[in-house]
Amino acid sequence: MADLMTVQYKQTGKSSNLNELGMREMQARAYDARDAQYLLLKAPPASGKSRALMFLGLDKLHHQGLKKVIVAVPEMSIGGSFKDTDLKSAGFFADWKVQPSYNLCVPGGEGRKVKAFIRFMSDPDADILICTHATLRYAYKELAPSDFNDTLLAIDEFHHTSADGENRLGGLIDGVMAGSSAHIVAMTGSYFRGDAVPILLPEDEEKFTQVTYSYYEQLNGYRYLKSLGIGYHFYTGRYLDAVHEVLDTSKKTIVHIPNVNAVESTKDKYSEVDYILDAIGDVVGKDMKTGIITVKDQSGRLLKVADLVDDNPLRVEVQNYLRNVSKADDMDIIIALGMAKEGFDWPWCEHVLTIGYRSSLTEIIQIIGRSTRDSEGKSHAQFTNLIAQPDAEDDDVKTSVNNMLKAITVSLLMEQVLAPAVNFKPRSRIRPGEEVDPGSVVIEDTTSPVSDKVMKALENMDNIKAAILQKPEVIAPAVTGDDDPEVMEQVEIPKVVETLYPDMDDSEISTVSEAVHASMAIQSTGGLFDESDLPEGAQIMTPEGIQEEAPDYQGGTEKPSKTDVGAGNDEPKPNRKFVLIGNKFVNIENLNVDLIRQVNPFQGAYEILSKSVTPSVLKTIQDTVVGMRSQMSEEEAVILWPRINEFRKEKGREPSVTASEPYERRLADALAYIKRKAQERKAQAQTS
Repeated sequence: MADLMTVQYKQTGKSSNLNELGMREMQARAYDARDAQYLLLKAPPASGKSRALMFLGLDKLHHQGLKKVIVAVPEMSIGGSFKDTDLKSAGFFADWKVQPSYNLCVPGGEGRKVKAFIRFMSDPDADILICTHATLRYAYKELAPSDFNDTLLAIDEFHHTSADGENRLGGLIDGVMAGSSAHIVAMTGSYFRGDAVPILLPEDEEKFTQVTYSYYEQLNGYRYLKSLGIGYHFYTGRYLDAVHEVLDTSKKTIVHIPNVNAVESTKDKYSEVDYILDAIGDVVGKDMKTGIITVKDQSGRLLKVADLVDDNPLRVEVQNYLRNVSKADDMDIIIALGMAKEGFDWPWCEHVLTIGYRSSLTEIIQIIGRSTRDSEGKSHAQFTNLIAQPDAEDDDVKTSVNNMLKAITVSLLMEQVLAPAVNFKPRSRIRPGEEVDPGSVVIEDTTSPVSDKVMKALENMDNIKAAILQKPEVIAPAVTGDDDPEVMEQVEIPKVVETLYPDMDDSEISTVSEAVHASMAIQSTGGLFDESDLPEGAQIMTPEGIQEEAPDYQGGTEKPSKTDVGAGNDEPKPNRKFVLIGNKFVNIENLNVDLIRQVNPFQGAYEILSKSVTPSVLKTIQDTVVGMRSQMSEEEAVILWPRINEFRKEKGREPSVTASEPYERRLADALAYIKRKAQERKAQAQTS
């Protein structure tokens, strides 16, 4: 199956280069916000969040009067990211050092660790402690919030927290914020939880200074990685009979088999590993000291394979071996179930093959992140999801369709964060003489300036997009070609915004919704394009009523060549940004709502899906998703009314609720809704 998305990157090296303090681009951005009491750092895997925290923690200890730094990670293995680190040799003023007695990410009972934690809080000679989220929660029960005064509490992988009342880590954060002078740094490589529950309550999130480093900035700034592909492969029957079709033994690969409770599982995880080993080649032997398996593939190459599924005592040795991998030839393929995801570092990994549907978007993001480390000799990273093809004869076809749609949602969501993003800048917040950054869309709000609430929502646009894309009633018709972009823009997106921001008025909801829709449309066609990167012969469109800045081509004409672009015969203007609308490029400064409304953010996913499955399977999917759509609303019926009239004129009849085409059935639903409402109003008029 073709990739649902492939993103190309420029290899600028920006995200890898160090400044005079030894900081990468993301770390310097976080350090600029070091004076904030509450800091929320959103950055992708491998961007250097651990070291960013070291810089922040040391500054707070040495320059801001704090006495202690506590770093909490979700599991012990991730604690290794915060081991002693030399920072001074690269230009920073201090090194990161942790006393061994206060590194609690080591084997042992929680009772002993909690005692060490409490001892640390009153130890005047100790300043840094590393522990797991669990240890922090247990210790917190023995302490008062005020005990965290003058302390930096850093939560790594913050997406494990949520505003849910049952989430103890979320309650702990609330308690510390309300009852102490503690500073908090929250770090996450995922912009969303897997369960669609917000990470923080809106009123708490407002207290945080946010630093965001986008996936695009990270990957575009690498030295070696040129592209990332995200694709799906459908199978029928058992996945074990199809795994050889997607397993390329020439690529450094992590294979994640399904959980034993998943429908894709055979319920025998050990046999599944054996099948996968056979798909790789012939097993030559196993090193009983390291646990590493040697397999000869069909080309005759000897491959080193790690089995992290078998939980016998030898697995500890396999993990130790993987921790000490220092060159590409040390490992070729890793087979895992619950491991080799969050915090796992294997820079040479080129391909992550995930078998079966995963319910958590965050889990998928973490898996993809295993392949996107920058490494010499690696130019492409690939994520492949091997999932069951829906079968109309299957009793549980709705579940398989739902799982497939949720899997594809990941691609759509990644499409939104992996392309160069557009920024929104209200006119009222542009100072006299200020130059707006290239790639910004100006919101005309001089008559009614946007509120701080709107600005905060625009900063958190990825959260809004995630919420939209996790609604089956939105995504189901979209990826099967039955959606109406206008309904998406005017009904579905505003509903999500209103749910996330219930204190916004209608005008604020409208402003945010328009910006979200515009951003989704732009990102779905590749995001922003530098003028210098436009392809030869690119069609440049100038909207009616717009006077373009005197290029030597006009709307609808071809870009002559990269060297000719500009005002008259001047040099090209590399700062100008363009977006792709249809098959033509539009200067983002000239973008308007009518142009954006032409773009269906999900068209690409539908086209790939329709080409990758048989017509009968596509029909099964379309028939199944009908029941997932939201109930007809007055807003949608009003939007569809002109379409109903067009249908009548074209077909000479009304749309039918039993039609084979889902779009016609939706029109029929709208017509039935309108007729029912008309009858209700007529009945009310007769009784009054």
